[in-house]
Amino acid sequence: MLAAYFDCPGGPENLYVKEVMKPHPGEGEVLVKVSASALNRADLLQRRGKYPPPKGASNILGLEAAGTVIGLGPGCKGRWKIGDAVMALLSGGGQAEYVTVPEGHLMPVPNDMTFIQAAAIPEAWLTAFQLLHFVGKIEKGERVLIHAGGSGVGMAAIQLVRLAKAVPIVTAGTQEKLKATANAGAAAGFNYKTEDFSEKVLAFTQGSGVDMILDCVGGSYWEKNLNCLSMDGRWIIYGLLSGGEVHGDLLAKLLSKRGSIHTSLLRSRDKEAERLVNAFTEDVLPYFSRGASLHLQPLVDSVYPLHEIAEAHRIMEENKNIGKIVIEMPA
Repeated sequence: MLAAYFDCPGGPENLYVKEVMKPHPGEGEVLVKVSASALNRADLLQRRGKYPPPKGASNILGLEAAGTVIGLGPGCKGRWKIGDAVMALLSGGGQAEYVTVPEGHLMPVPNDMTFIQAAAIPEAWLTAFQLLHFVGKIEKGERVLIHAGGSGVGMAAIQLVRLAKAVPIVTAGTQEKLKATANAGAAAGFNYKTEDFSEKVLAFTQGSGVDMILDCVGGSYWEKNLNCLSMDGRWIIYGLLSGGEVHGDLLAKLLSKRGSIHTSLLRSRDKEAERLVNAFTEDVLPYFSRGASLHLQPLVDSVYPLHEIAEAHRIMEENKNIGKIVIEMPA
């Protein structure tokens, strides 16, 4: 089969399409013919040698995929049959023509949805769902500050906050991205490049601040984050785009707000993945179908064929995308 590959860590130019052995489903695994996968920041980090796959996982890039069930390994419990349209959260291997998936990590593709759209769901939406519900324990009426609002996780989080009857507030780096977040349901949005988002958030919340922050930026935002965090607020860190170093009296400021810091990485949560997938399938997936009371929608920025994987990485590295960049496999 064909797969996205790199021989040594480095820039996008190191990526190429390579012929590798097609996987065989093991105990409790399903073989999926991949129609589409999608890019995540983790893929960029792995390509640079900064985010190795977990022990036993495929070293092929790709943390999500959508496609068709074509094989069942021994011990499968009959949840899936040959020909089912599925999407999957993966620990690796999605940017290839075939991938094996534990049967409990698969979800049905919603009605009326293409594989391109479905490939944009698993990693971003499960990350946002996990951060909001499993980690942050969001409650009705709470205000949630979402950094990188125009990203795949950001656009998913906006809609999931709305679904939880809470208030999404975002930051983004361009007016185009802020407009897209408003269309997705953001109650307010601030350009972190041109304005102090903490001051704007405090003004919008009439001085009370936000109850939860979803932060993929890290170090450089710590002071502004704490400035606009409410009393007893939760600051959830799931990425470190600006690095992990903090210079200043973080603990005293956190203590003064009785705030809490939580951290999360979806890729290292294999044991919890099935519970997360089941909860998402039951509580959120029905809202992707047409006619749902609140219609959820993945936002696809652009689609690249597998052989243009390097260009797709360049676009994401330059922060040009709004929503997900999807990789389409050869037919």
